[in-house]
Amino acid sequence: MKSAIELNAEIIKITLLIQEKYPELYEFLGKMPITIPTDQNPIINSQSLNAYYESLVAMLNNYIYSHNQEKANESQSQKSLR
Repeated sequence: MKSAIELNAEIIKITLLIQEKYPELYEFLGKMPITIPTDQNPIINSQSLNAYYESLVAMLNNYIYSHNQEKANESQSQKSLR
């Protein structure tokens, strides 16, 4: 497993990517359940950072996939109208 420092760097990198290329998705980052600790003194370690990073990757991949599907469907619809 990566160190906490490496994971923090990866989290920053993917967060900046989302902010720059997918600003409509960026606004939802603060609403992710994994970013809102329910414990009074949450434990932040490599395992929790890795879980957060993986959730960011999954959210981004799902967003890209769903938007690519929408674009493909729109393209198909336009072709059938011709």
